[in-house]
Amino acid sequence: MEIKHQHSEKGGKFYYEIDGKQFAEMVYVMAGRHKMIIEHTEVDPSMEGKGVGKKLLETLVNYVRKEEIKVIPLCPFANATFKRVKEWQDVLA
Repeated sequence: MEIKHQHSEKGGKFYYEIDGKQFAEMVYVMAGRHKMIIEHTEVDPSMEGKGVGKKLLETLVNYVRKEEIKVIPLCPFANATFKRVKEWQDVLA
């Protein structure tokens, strides 16, 4: 499963698509150069239960570690997942 990343100065998203159709996304905004706010996660009903949301967050975590960005998970899904996955909590603001 390949997660793609679209980024601009103000924000962006991590997303999953098949044949040009987007099935899942995790949208964020930047609050300065080193702080990211995860706003929401959306997964198409056909992909629910397949770990797509968690894969989006895993890709985001790898990205912010590399870029030295801290994360504020306002999205309920991301917030709950960070609470369950202790090894990702180092990226939290």
